[in-house]
Amino acid sequence: MTTQNKDILSAKRTIDKEIEALRMMEDELSENLTKALDIMQQTKGRVIVTGMGKSGHVGTKIAATMASTGTPSFFVHPGEASHGDLGMLTQDDCVVAISNSGETKELSDIIIYCKRYGIPLIAITKNPDSALGRAGDILLKLPDDGEACPLGLAPTSSTTATMVLGDILAVALLERKGFTKTDFKQRHPGGKLGSFLTKVSDLMHKGDEVPLVGEDTTLQDAILVMSSKMLGCVGIIKPDGSLEGIITDGDLRRCLSPDVMNKKVIDVMTKNPKTIAPDVLAVEALKTMNTTGKGITQLFVIQEGKPIGIIHMHDCLRAGVV
Repeated sequence: MTTQNKDILSAKRTIDKEIEALRMMEDELSENLTKALDIMQQTKGRVIVTGMGKSGHVGTKIAATMASTGTPSFFVHPGEASHGDLGMLTQDDCVVAISNSGETKELSDIIIYCKRYGIPLIAITKNPDSALGRAGDILLKLPDDGEACPLGLAPTSSTTATMVLGDILAVALLERKGFTKTDFKQRHPGGKLGSFLTKVSDLMHKGDEVPLVGEDTTLQDAILVMSSKMLGCVGIIKPDGSLEGIITDGDLRRCLSPDVMNKKVIDVMTKNPKTIAPDVLAVEALKTMNTTGKGITQLFVIQEGKPIGIIHMHDCLRAGVV
């Protein structure tokens, strides 16, 4: 057997073992999950996650996921807790303590502190009869099916199961709270996620920056407005303020004639132009501009039939929307 074949077989054994652990955890889900979620949802303070070693690394990720999806949370290292960081815990908080064996001695001070001050303790462990399992107000049981590690020592299946359990809690809380894309955007203003979740209203020009003229305006005056706003177009509005049409740089080139300056905008404009709503994602605005037959570089933003802003392709590109 080649080295490559051996590696692939090893990878498949690991995958199968970890899937098996997840299936076991799925079969063991109980009312304790709902009880734990009730505690976390009703917590007035923060969800404090703690754990030692690999459980701590997973716990850090769980706390970060919760914090980014609407559940205030942070990780407290049990070693640091014993040297002053217990002061981070309040009686308005709840604690999620993680230990595969349930006998992690570094957790003892946090457990005692929770009991002394009546702080709800959610225990995540494979061993209900362990020190952590007995101390927890609610037990969320991890599968006791060994590790994917052939030595049965390195945390592998157990940490995967813990990670998934953390995701289960975060997603369920997100759904309970009605957490939206807008809420998510507020917690992820930077990077690719931030740009993807940017709305048209976040980027559009508004107020005096919007190039608009009435339908009786001469083309000459409309060009002056178009030039001053520097967005490559001008919108034509009806007496009631609704958008009737648009004139772009391209329209001007196509209608050149000796008497063009004497014409009214209504004679030159493109009627019923493409528009977009303010609460649409900017990436959708960019898609609309790119897929329109002639190819356009700007969209008027419409609310209740009236233009409240305008978004240009360059605004999207500058914001990293691609």
